[in-house]
Amino acid sequence: MRQWPDGYGRRILDEVDSTLNEAARIAPTLAGPEWILAKHQTAARGRRGRAWVNPKGNLSCTLVLRPNGSPAQAALRSFVASLALLDACVAVTGRSAGFSLKWPNDVLLNGGKLAGILLESAGVGANLNNLFVGIGANLCEVPPVEQLEDGALRPVSLLSETGAAVTPEEFLGELAAAYAQYEQQFVTYGFEPIRNAWLGSAAKLGEVITARTGNSQTTGTYETVDGEGNLVLNTAKGRVSIPAADIYF
Repeated sequence: MRQWPDGYGRRILDEVDSTLNEAARIAPTLAGPEWILAKHQTAARGRRGRAWVNPKGNLSCTLVLRPNGSPAQAALRSFVASLALLDACVAVTGRSAGFSLKWPNDVLLNGGKLAGILLESAGVGANLNNLFVGIGANLCEVPPVEQLEDGALRPVSLLSETGAAVTPEEFLGELAAAYAQYEQQFVTYGFEPIRNAWLGSAAKLGEVITARTGNSQTTGTYETVDGEGNLVLNTAKGRVSIPAADIYF
């Protein structure tokens, strides 16, 4: 296992309502970035306030950051976190086959959903004081099928798909080390190297997919992710850039 990265704090909690909630509570007291891992969450949540079902033994963590730059730049940390998650998965399983990245913030394994990322922020207006990178990964268990949304990808776990047994603490060590490297790259060289690396593992790139936002949807060929992190589809009406959506394939 790689060394814990310099400059990053770590706290392990037996139980908390949500690591994202805990991040918001402690952020004002922190001098630097901090990882929070919970062995059990009582009120976990996913995107758009959806409940996040996280069985015991899976990864539930949040990274607290105080980023420089605009909110739009800070939001690109979802790509940084995706790459770090992918690296951690490869490190603990000893394999890269089967892993891919689903825009904007999921890690897939053999076509099923393995992990998800949720970004939240604290600040007033354009002033972003803190960024919270929430991460959940199915290390050993998957949520019950009846608790999934319609159209959701089947959930998978590292254990079920690869036979790799890893504890949340062990996985967090690999994740934190990988994240620190990508964060340094992002701060030093900007989004382009992160974008290129992310596209190298993008699921369904070049294929026809559907992006849904509210009551509208757009179907087209998945062309790329642009320099702002937007999904770019080539549709019957031309090239369309989509800043936020759920995608289906």
